[in-house]
Amino acid sequence: MRPRLFTPGPTQISDQVTKAMAQPMRHHRSPEFKQFFADTSKLLQQFFKTKNDVLTLTSSGSGGMEGAIVNFLSRGDKVITVEAGKFGQRWGEISRAYGLEVIPLIIEWGDFATPDDIKNLLLKNPDAKAVLFTHSETSTGTAFDVQGITRVVRENSEALTIIDGVTSVGVLPFFMDEWDVDVCVSGSQKGAMIPPGLAFVAISERAWRCAETSDLPKYYFDFKKARKTLRNDTTPFTPATTLLIGLNEALKLFHAKGHEYHWQKYAAMSYAVRTGLTAAGLEVFSRQPSHALTAMKVPTGIDGQEFVKIMRDKYNLTLAGGQDHLKGKIFRLAHMGYYDHLDMIAFAAALELALRDLGWPLVPGLAVQGIQKAYTEFINKPA
Repeated sequence: MRPRLFTPGPTQISDQVTKAMAQPMRHHRSPEFKQFFADTSKLLQQFFKTKNDVLTLTSSGSGGMEGAIVNFLSRGDKVITVEAGKFGQRWGEISRAYGLEVIPLIIEWGDFATPDDIKNLLLKNPDAKAVLFTHSETSTGTAFDVQGITRVVRENSEALTIIDGVTSVGVLPFFMDEWDVDVCVSGSQKGAMIPPGLAFVAISERAWRCAETSDLPKYYFDFKKARKTLRNDTTPFTPATTLLIGLNEALKLFHAKGHEYHWQKYAAMSYAVRTGLTAAGLEVFSRQPSHALTAMKVPTGIDGQEFVKIMRDKYNLTLAGGQDHLKGKIFRLAHMGYYDHLDMIAFAAALELALRDLGWPLVPGLAVQGIQKAYTEFINKPA
């Protein structure tokens, strides 16, 4: 069996992108590459649905998150962090590492924060300088209401909204300017559909004004320096040129079909998988599922880590297991990336075989049939 990758990052990428990255090496300070970088930056603005700056960093998404904190906040600032999973917790961990006063909103993993939850915290902490939260929590497969949360922040405070959009930009409906978001971080190995190694940070003018007074230490992640070089169509440090070539190709392919096409594609696949696996007797983990990935509970009596191992070693299909206290209790599969609904069918077929190997009484074909039926229902429903 050929290998199949279903992890929520890195995700599968297209042959066109792979071929583009096989081009001869280019020098990143040449006039030709500067024009190429300028074109790619414009494609990123379209990707984020913004007219504002989008910085490209050679780092993981976590580097973009750290940069979003050190460039717009100052020593002792109070921040509200929404911690409903591993990556929500990361906002709190980075903030504490830089000496910020963290007011955490601790939520059970798999659950979500409402705009009213944020409003109540803001009313108790009117001096909060930022609200940091995750759009699509990768550790739990949960989506958050960015538009609603941003609105209550605007109505009740002067705080910045700083968002982890790593598994949401290009995957879920997201409107940077229309929703009045201040800072959004994303990564290359998710909705952009290229290998890991780049982070993107979209930044509002309101946030740039805060950058003028920020006093937290920064060097490599100095966004003012990056903005200055962006004006000259380059980067302050050596960029990952091969990844940028892949990014340019991937974004052109993305925009050729458009945001709506991809949003609907991922919604259809996630709905089909959740509905089909539920019909086969499994249970969805998240109370407000994201279309970027699906997190399912491991059936009672099954060793979740062994299930992921069998899927990988025997059926050559790589899933992600649960993280931290969810290890062995859930498994997670991606919909974002270069997938279609037939990939979900292949996943379901392997799942049936692996669960039967572990002694779970799943009727052969039930999950496959359930996903096929649900996918057909979704794409044929009235607009």
